[in-house]
Amino acid sequence: MSDLLSQAEVESLLSSMDRGAAAKPAAAAAPAARLREKVTPYDFKRPERVGKEQMRALQSLHEGFGRNFGAALSALLRTIVEVKLTSVDQLTYSEFVFSLENPTCFNLLRAEPLEGNLILDINPSILFPIIDRLLGGGKESAPPARRPLTEIELRLVGRITSLFLSEMRHAWENVIELKLSVDRVESNPQLVQIVPPNEVVVLISFELTLGDMRGMMNLCIPFNSIERISGKLSSDSWFSYGKTESTEESMRGIAQRLHGSLVQMAVQLAHTQISTNDLVGLRVGDIITTEKDVRAPLLVRVEGVDKFAASLGAFKGRKAIRIENVLATPKPQAAPQPAATTRPKLA
Repeated sequence: MSDLLSQAEVESLLSSMDRGAAAKPAAAAAPAARLREKVTPYDFKRPERVGKEQMRALQSLHEGFGRNFGAALSALLRTIVEVKLTSVDQLTYSEFVFSLENPTCFNLLRAEPLEGNLILDINPSILFPIIDRLLGGGKESAPPARRPLTEIELRLVGRITSLFLSEMRHAWENVIELKLSVDRVESNPQLVQIVPPNEVVVLISFELTLGDMRGMMNLCIPFNSIERISGKLSSDSWFSYGKTESTEESMRGIAQRLHGSLVQMAVQLAHTQISTNDLVGLRVGDIITTEKDVRAPLLVRVEGVDKFAASLGAFKGRKAIRIENVLATPKPQAAPQPAATTRPKLA
């Protein structure tokens, strides 16, 4: 009879089972809610194929480019032009094309040895004021024209794009040597398709400010063009200048590169002091005497550094020096200190 449960015990056991079943879904719902909070939407139409490190490298590279291009453009236009990097994003080619105005200045660029074409788009809202400035116009703002560029305007725009390509070549030289040129210029961006519409491109946008006029300049780089050199687009490869210890191999490599370099060599015969009055009165055939002994060795400097001691003479009818010894401790060239008692003597 001790194994039998009373009615009260049966009801208590059933009620505890009901409370446990209700608690389990509530406990399972809490981790699921926390998991939903960490989920972020992902659009498969816009895959991020360029890594964050490469994007940071491109941003740092073109920030410096923007400053240099702004200075060069200001010198060309003889007025202050501010060029500021506004964004570095990756999106699809179709999104980039449909975000542009029509007509616009759509430059297709060749960037050998990169594959494919790059695109430089200059917004008409800033392009026409620049053209007006090149033609001698003032700072007065005028409504931007909504028309394709004429032949004369295209020639003037060529000066701007050439300046852009020159500064871009300097900005990229630590990553890769680029041979940049303009393939052609179009006015309707939707008629040009350099990559498939869903292909990922890197869009680098600059804001140009000329007086009270502003406009955008966009550089579009398809991912397939920089995919091969993506390993070089890192902060360690071109932005870091930290000191490293020299090795025998690195020193040998530097020596091989410097083996055929041309250096400036100068021989100091003597030094003395002469007044301006005597200097003005010098004529051909005059002799200036110094305190230096003719048998004393001459100092030979290589790129301004004291390197050898030599003697003066002639070789095959030409003035020559003969290296006598190598100086143990080369030191930078210093301005000579003439003796106070030395006076020029003219004969």
